[in-house]
Amino acid sequence: MKFGSKLKVGSLDTSLYIEWQPFYMDYNQLKRMLKEQTASRAWTEKDEERFKDALEKELDKIHHFQKAKTSELSRRIHDAEKDVQRLVTEENDQPQGSPHTEISVDVEDQRAEDYAHDGGSDDDLSDDEGESYDELEDRFHGLEEEVANLVADVHDLALYTKLNITGFMKILKKHDKQTGRLLKTSFVQEYLEKQPFYRYNWDALIVKLSKLYDLVRTRGNPVRGDSSAGGSQSAFVRQTTKYWVHPDNLVPLKLAILRNLPVLVFNAEKEFDPRDSAITSIYFDNEELELYLGRLEKTEGAEAIRLRWYGDVDTKTIFVERKTHREDWTGEKSVKARFPIKEHLVNAFLRGEYTVDAEFQQLVAKGKKTQQEVDSMIQLANEVQYAVLTRRLQPVMRSFYNRTAFQLPGDARVRISLDTELALIREDNFDGESRSGRNWRRPDIGIDHPFDEVADDEKELFQYSPPTSPPHPLCTVYLK
Repeated sequence: MKFGSKLKVGSLDTSLYIEWQPFYMDYNQLKRMLKEQTASRAWTEKDEERFKDALEKELDKIHHFQKAKTSELSRRIHDAEKDVQRLVTEENDQPQGSPHTEISVDVEDQRAEDYAHDGGSDDDLSDDEGESYDELEDRFHGLEEEVANLVADVHDLALYTKLNITGFMKILKKHDKQTGRLLKTSFVQEYLEKQPFYRYNWDALIVKLSKLYDLVRTRGNPVRGDSSAGGSQSAFVRQTTKYWVHPDNLVPLKLAILRNLPVLVFNAEKEFDPRDSAITSIYFDNEELELYLGRLEKTEGAEAIRLRWYGDVDTKTIFVERKTHREDWTGEKSVKARFPIKEHLVNAFLRGEYTVDAEFQQLVAKGKKTQQEVDSMIQLANEVQYAVLTRRLQPVMRSFYNRTAFQLPGDARVRISLDTELALIREDNFDGESRSGRNWRRPDIGIDHPFDEVADDEKELFQYSPPTSPPHPLCTVYLK
């Protein structure tokens, strides 16, 4: 199928959203321009300038349309959120047979029961005393339709972006081939990079949509719980299944998941920041790569020890984690256990100059943890510290990715994560070159993928696809 058919009105293969047709790239017109000017004569400097002008106009049109549509979508989501809050307020003001607290699993049944009244009782609502349950439900259903339209529009806008950037790459390649002039590289650097509509981060809209969808679905009573990274858990036993996702399907997949699970936001009071989705881990090992080989060979009891943080490098809390592999014949499950530590204490802890005992005991005094939980955390910390000192463990490799996680707050039974921009970076000093030095991590890099400040031979930007194709995201389903 020719690409031009995807952008042609009336074609059976068209991917156009007809209402937006005037705002798509006019790929076929650009292709005709190339064909007409190269069919019978050489391509001139004047032809080149005319073609570049045409490309610029198309780029301006697309950039401004996408910017306007994303702003419109944000406004519509905000308006719908206010409508939901108004409906919830009206609903809570209704006289009810029983007090309404948290929404149950059977949403409709519970809410219908709350509005039920005895047929001849004196407390029946008259027509002018407020809206009935059915009338409120009708308004909620109207909001559900608006949310469905918003989801569809985000999906279509993501497809719009993909089609247009593909069109630019194809027409530039065709230009270079037919004219013998190299325009693709310079146009990308001088024009596309200045108006990078194709790099739009959809996560901000997806997070807002997820919150809105959850509000409407639960009639303003979303599930409450600890949304911090992993909640209050210090040990995890989970079954995981991983899938590679084609880049073209990333946004549609996120939109499909949020209909069933909300995006897990670690701080619901804070406006979404793309940096919040970054997850970085520093893996520790020795020069014999003892831990790595044990995990690779799946030796019983093999451990992986890493230090992980969420967000930017200025995060104050670091999680020390140990993953232990268990063979099936033991009857035990592989487990990940962890404890938090303040960033400024990490180096002292790794050198054996600081222990967590006193600080963790304060959690019991404050009622945040039970003595049993604290004893388990202290034991883990002592074992990790002992392993670091006796096995001469040091930072060896950094892993990085941006994650969108879907999970009910405080309920880790089902969790789905989508990881993008995966990267591996050297942290070791094994070859005599000081990278992390005596620190627990390299101080010269942050979370700015693709880490241009790092030499190419010290990083691996994971793709699972040809180098010319976008990297494939990784989808992981966790079941507890």
